[in-house]
Amino acid sequence: MISDKVQKAINDQIHAELSASYSYLAMSAYCDRSNFSGAAQWLRVQSREEYAHAMRLLDFMLARDHKVTLVELPKPRSEYSSLLDVFETAFEQEQAVSKQIEALYELAFTAKAYPAVVQLEWFLTEQVEEEKTCREVVAKLGMVGDDKAAQLEIDRELGVRTAMDKKGTA
Repeated sequence: MISDKVQKAINDQIHAELSASYSYLAMSAYCDRSNFSGAAQWLRVQSREEYAHAMRLLDFMLARDHKVTLVELPKPRSEYSSLLDVFETAFEQEQAVSKQIEALYELAFTAKAYPAVVQLEWFLTEQVEEEKTCREVVAKLGMVGDDKAAQLEIDRELGVRTAMDKKGTA
């Protein structure tokens, strides 16, 4: 049996993953409106991934016969100053999620909630990749600055991303 404290923390993480999904969807809409259709596609895939992360935790809770508590999601930010601003925000969001997962892992480990620890190990590994991918996009956009042609090339690269291909490469 997992303690009420750990259950609450997992429910909080479900909420954080759903919030991240919602945020990525808003970023995607912004990029689409700004004619960055590749980035919009990339962010939509990211939104679906965050939703899948929430479902993974939700399914874990249900498999352990624990209560899932869903709460209202905050309205996501919908305006950005540039494509770089979008991806800097995404990177910051991934760093925050990493910290949340690490804290949840520590809580589960300390509480000897070993099934949760095993589940969360996947998330720790996933977050390394999530941060790396966002950091790389931010670095590329930072290198090209206001060069519209270069931004469009990066947008094209981002657009080839599929749900199975996190790096956006063929």
